[in-house]
Amino acid sequence: MDRTITLTASLTPEEGGYVARCLELPVVTEGDTVEEAVAMLREAVELYLEDQPLPEQPPHPVLTPFDVSVPAA
Repeated sequence: MDRTITLTASLTPEEGGYVARCLELPVVTEGDTVEEAVAMLREAVELYLEDQPLPEQPPHPVLTPFDVSVPAA
């Protein structure tokens, strides 16, 4: 029987679309829109999980902003 799990997507705007990454698994894809990128990521994760076992409880990442000092222009 199938079960539903919640994973985290990170989307980065790139020229012409978005790069979508699953933060819990090594899966990356892209799409022209946010919706398309998430749909493509969902499909890629489903295909990945056909061949790879999913941990019982995948680790959820902790996201936090941080500052970096850069030289003045």
